[in-house]
Amino acid sequence: MTSPLPELLFEHTFAEQLEDLCLFCRPARVPAPRLVLFNSGLARYLGMDPETLAGAPGAELFSGNVLPGGVKPVAQAYAGHQFGYFNPRLGDGRAVLIGEFRDPEGQLWDIQLKGTGPTPFSRGGDGKAALGPMLREYLMGEAMTALGIASTRGLAVVVTGEQVIREEPLPGAILTRIAASHIRVGTFQYARANNDREQLRKLADYSIMRHYPELLSLQGGTRYLSFLQAVAERQARLIARWMGVGFIHGVMNTDNMSIAGETIDYGPCAFMDVYNEQTVFSSIDHLGRYAYGAQPGIGQWNLVRLAESLVPLVDSVPGHAAELLTGCLNAFPGQYREAWREVLGCKIGLAAPGPQDSELLEELLKILADSQEDYTQFFRRLSLWLRGTDPLSQGLPSLGTHWQSWLGRWRSRVTAVEGTPETVSAAMDAVNPLYVPRNHQVEIALAAASRAGDFQPFHRLLDVVTHPFSPRPEWAPYVEPMPADFGPYRTFCGT
Repeated sequence: MTSPLPELLFEHTFAEQLEDLCLFCRPARVPAPRLVLFNSGLARYLGMDPETLAGAPGAELFSGNVLPGGVKPVAQAYAGHQFGYFNPRLGDGRAVLIGEFRDPEGQLWDIQLKGTGPTPFSRGGDGKAALGPMLREYLMGEAMTALGIASTRGLAVVVTGEQVIREEPLPGAILTRIAASHIRVGTFQYARANNDREQLRKLADYSIMRHYPELLSLQGGTRYLSFLQAVAERQARLIARWMGVGFIHGVMNTDNMSIAGETIDYGPCAFMDVYNEQTVFSSIDHLGRYAYGAQPGIGQWNLVRLAESLVPLVDSVPGHAAELLTGCLNAFPGQYREAWREVLGCKIGLAAPGPQDSELLEELLKILADSQEDYTQFFRRLSLWLRGTDPLSQGLPSLGTHWQSWLGRWRSRVTAVEGTPETVSAAMDAVNPLYVPRNHQVEIALAAASRAGDFQPFHRLLDVVTHPFSPRPEWAPYVEPMPADFGPYRTFCGT
């Protein structure tokens, strides 16, 4: 069937340049697609016409029933370490890349349909998706974007008019996901496992062209060593930003780590309430491998797997290549510590924290852990205290006496280097969210949409988390931590 949307011109650079790393796969037709979410702001940013896409033609496109002429949908191949165990052939088991779309600035964006039925990589699964997980991914991507954290985003969610079977029958849905690319550490592992140096080189050069074009002028192994360094720097900054808002990815397998430095694959993700580095919400993370505090170390572990894949490109002598790559990897902890110090420093009003502030920051985290403080609330309470406002006046707990010694030293430091209390507190409020996707509010919204067809709680929550820094009295319930009777809370992959 030809498309009613001829103005959407897709490119297919991945499928054409890396044909050995994908397989043609047409989305399965669905019986009654209906658009339930459409991101008109993102559509405009990409240079699309929201008016054309918001109705029935958009539902047909975003379900995969109707695709523009010339589109070459593919399922991408990748491998991956899942909870530390290597699987040489994973790939897109329920998603197809319909192509890349070039925005008005000339940047390419992947457009992927997720939940479109079985692919050659489905491994016996149905390849479909339930409405709840697709809504979660849309919500989380928009929340992270509003927080200033690099993320894939949802352009649309379509209900398919059929049910998918998980623990129970659930309404089926398809998410249209936008990403800088869907190239993962696992993509490199797949190419390396094929023992095809030319395929690996093409993948690396394509990734550099898409995400690190400044490296294209470099020659030989220096280009690929610099590529690892660049990916590591982005990962250090990304994970530091996660830590700054209490975000727990939940399943940091190598196939879920984007080369572009974006947050990708929102499965059993969640936001921490009480500050605790051991916090785990994922139902399948029994040993805490991907706990909140473990994320920086896992980021480095994943980079080691990328480095292993790049060995043949860095030097013809494997031992020398490993030595060079190891030097790059050893720099990651310092890169992360610097990024984390900057993030945490800004959260307490220090625009340029230095090594002399390390003790102040470390003591802050220790008191947070010992006092079981709510992580998100605390920094807004700190700002209120600095400007002389009792947090109780805005419905937040006051700071206890156990904070008094630290508060005095902190106030002296920030007002000495950053200005007046009013100036510092305003800067803090610009980086410390008042609203994050609280886990219980997410579950309430998803349950209403999935089980009762009521999207009003979801739209209200989406409005709240996409305006995370601006207090509104009517949004007071969204500041509150998860009630004790709601737990113990567990998240699931949704597959």
